[in-house]
Amino acid sequence: MNLIEYFDQTKGHGILATADNHGRVNAALYAQPYFTDDTTALFIMAERLTHANLQSNPYATYLFMVNGKAYTGKRLYLKKLKEEKNEQLIMDICKKCDYSHYNIHNLYVVFFNIEKVLPLIGDNT
Repeated sequence: MNLIEYFDQTKGHGILATADNHGRVNAALYAQPYFTDDTTALFIMAERLTHANLQSNPYATYLFMVNGKAYTGKRLYLKKLKEEKNEQLIMDICKKCDYSHYNIHNLYVVFFNIEKVLPLIGDNT
């Protein structure tokens, strides 16, 4: 099963971890990523610490935990490719999302290359 199918069929919660250029780590709760293909993941971000960290350090890790299945999920090791402010793309990605508490004009679509995928526990792919 590829990543697109996996995330379409699997429900759970995710944490996106980033670090600034001094190595100070931040972790934030994030929705499942959107995929353009098997090597590119997109996240919608507000102008907060995660987004700020990615301005000086392009690397991130997304840890995904499957609902109801202890210690099951995936870790995606990511490198930022680009970002853009694109309200139409945000609306296309988030047809079911409630972003009413955000100013959509201050949201970014951040594109990542998926460098490595590991299970939630262990180092086998």
